[in-house]
Amino acid sequence: MILRIDGMHCGACIRRVTQSLQRVPGAEVEEVRLGAARVKLPEGSSSDALIAALSAGGFAAHQES
Repeated sequence: MILRIDGMHCGACIRRVTQSLQRVPGAEVEEVRLGAARVKLPEGSSSDALIAALSAGGFAAHQES
């Protein structure tokens, strides 16, 4: 799944986003770059927990269709 993430500007943002996503149980972070992240979730899981974790970290995000 690919998430589009607003407000990322630097390497520190990439690190904070990565850490936020890694805190979500079952999430496997494959790649984080400016403006986006690719994350693998267990079958049947939704992106809601990922988006909530990013929001708590100060980043707005949405799942790419």
